[in-house]
Amino acid sequence: MVKPNIIKTSENPLQTIEVEVYDEYGEKLTKQIACERPLTVMLNWREVVTLMTLGSRPESLVLGYLKNQSFLSDPAALESVIIDWETNSAAVITKENTEHIESALKKKTVTSGCGQGTMYGNVMKQLENYQVPQTPIKQSEIYTALEALTHYNDTYKKAGAVHGCAICHGDQVLSFVEDVGRHNAVDTLAGEMWINQDNGDGKIFYTTGRLTSEMVIKVAQMGIPVLLSRSGVTQMGLDLAQKFGITTIARAKGLRFQVFTGADKITFDVKGQSDE
Repeated sequence: MVKPNIIKTSENPLQTIEVEVYDEYGEKLTKQIACERPLTVMLNWREVVTLMTLGSRPESLVLGYLKNQSFLSDPAALESVIIDWETNSAAVITKENTEHIESALKKKTVTSGCGQGTMYGNVMKQLENYQVPQTPIKQSEIYTALEALTHYNDTYKKAGAVHGCAICHGDQVLSFVEDVGRHNAVDTLAGEMWINQDNGDGKIFYTTGRLTSEMVIKVAQMGIPVLLSRSGVTQMGLDLAQKFGITTIARAKGLRFQVFTGADKITFDVKGQSDE
């Protein structure tokens, strides 16, 4: 398929910088902190939102955000994505009719998310009767994915203060991204999947963040059947995971995890192990 022309006026900005800090004894130390910068998203030169981001993969982030908000639906209609870090802006140009965003921008829901926390339009109405493809998974496959993911989180290991999200299949981490907000990270992965026309069949979506309603909605939009988190789950996130048929695994760390939905789709093939 034809992909949009990606235009960058400058290199992507730094992910971390060194700063001097003092510990509890007054000793001076050098530490890394995560960078955060605004990126104003425009669709056909209409300003939509300003995201706070690390800026590691901005073109995928803005495309995933616009797709997840139902502002875009046809990847073949995309013409260009212009990233300008001098003005901290990203312009998406498409031949698709975008007049509908005017009414959608008037109707927004402020959610519990970090880094974004806003959903527009009638996303839930579009997902009213939606079910993700059902996929069985083994306990050992969950452990394999968690082990593979320990080799990532570079920015977090250096500086903390960021979230990571990944798409896994078997023992492979297909794509991993970090950002200051977990919504930026999931939108970046959604944008990559959308522009590459990948489907979610048989994949696992991993996040370091909590599983709130909007995170579950976005994973459902990606068609991924298994949602894995090292954090917890909210009541609305749980309700929506049940509605969409998503297997939800939280508090996953080491050899421990808790299955909140979809336990009937998991084969427990590893017995008698516990964390050391």
